[in-house]
Amino acid sequence: MEVCLFSFLLLLLLILLFAHAHCKSDIHLGYRVALAFPVEYSVGFIGRAFLMETNQMEPNFKAALSVEPIDGKYSCSLEVFLGDVKVWNSGHYSPFFTSERCVLELTKQGDLQLKGEKERVGWRTGTSGQGVEILKILGTGNLVLVDALNLTKWQSFNFPTDVMLRGQRLNVATRLTSFPTNSTAFYSLEIQYNKIALYLNSGRWNYSYWEFKPSKNRNITFAELGSKGLALFNDNHHKMAKISLSKRIHHPLGFLALGNKTGNLGLYFYSPDKQRFEAAFQALNTTCDLPLSCKPYGICTFYGTCSCIQFLTNEKGMGSDCSDGFSGGFCGRGEVEMRELYGVSSVLRAAPTKLNISKVACAKFCLQNCKCVAALYSSEELRECHLYGVVMGVKQVERGTRWTYMVKVQKGSHVGHENSGLKKWVLAMVGLIDSLVILLVFGGFAYYLIRKRRNNTATTADNTT
Repeated sequence: MEVCLFSFLLLLLLILLFAHAHCKSDIHLGYRVALAFPVEYSVGFIGRAFLMETNQMEPNFKAALSVEPIDGKYSCSLEVFLGDVKVWNSGHYSPFFTSERCVLELTKQGDLQLKGEKERVGWRTGTSGQGVEILKILGTGNLVLVDALNLTKWQSFNFPTDVMLRGQRLNVATRLTSFPTNSTAFYSLEIQYNKIALYLNSGRWNYSYWEFKPSKNRNITFAELGSKGLALFNDNHHKMAKISLSKRIHHPLGFLALGNKTGNLGLYFYSPDKQRFEAAFQALNTTCDLPLSCKPYGICTFYGTCSCIQFLTNEKGMGSDCSDGFSGGFCGRGEVEMRELYGVSSVLRAAPTKLNISKVACAKFCLQNCKCVAALYSSEELRECHLYGVVMGVKQVERGTRWTYMVKVQKGSHVGHENSGLKKWVLAMVGLIDSLVILLVFGGFAYYLIRKRRNNTATTADNTT
């Protein structure tokens, strides 16, 4: 145990010494660095060697070779940091898992590669034979491979992750993505021809929960992050609209990020006084407008707390998993029905839509699709029907709004039946009490008549005597 601990501390020391002794501004052909890590899996272990950094005031950009624990395995990746914030990762979409060591090599043919045990290649730029001479990091945080004429052959800006840096562009049909922990769904910021929008993606179902459109229905060609916000441009490179900061700041923006916990979009600047990045703008400012503010089948209330759907009328079982009994879906599970929830809507939009139909027909569409678990109906002019494959983003709203939210349940399900059972019990009690009252009234009246008749009989007898 002591030997393992000593080896582990020695490894960390070597990493730190390597990071400070070899950090440079660029890397040439033939460069190779290896990072070793413990054979046994350790949740708290992070191995990192900083390779390059920009010549700027703190916080500056740094490129690093990193090893991190993920789900019982070690991932090997090339990363870019702004201060202590990770702003790019080669394994964002597909982690490269390896054992024993993590190697970064810029081959003599000009291909940048990540390798594992037995020289197994897990990630590469695919630039072999293109005349690449140098890997360097620019003042914008962009990692680039350039040739002898300083022409870019590959750049990290072309492979966006969950962060957008100043000077970086996103063209139409490109996006940022972030992945919540322990969830099969993921968030995305998408650049489309007529808008930019935030989406929750779950299987084949995609739902928007925030969007921004240029005025006059003008088309977007690309979006670029500047020092004051995210600007939208047309085909002629004319700025059409901009998402600006919500408050005045005296420092330029650092980055735009799509949070993997909340799915919120934020513009962040560095505060020298607090020595950390702070949000100067957030797309969503209330908890209940976030897509995953509550668990599936949970409702975000006016107070920003979560309540399971079956608890709207009954406190029984508070604290259990809101999706109990529904996690397997409804395909092949017998007869189902739709239950309407009053004073409830959803922040999710852009589900498969039917137009100009009734609420009854909307419910029927969901019933006929075994993968549909909920429907949202609008009673306004278009009479929209949105179908859902998830019960998420549900929030409490004022009654009387134009939206009606309906949830699919199995016939005979306990959801909603606590209320009907409660009503039956209350009605039975009310009926019993009413019967007792009526019985007492009639009994008292009969007693009064009998007593009065006896008194009259006695009086008559006395008069006769």
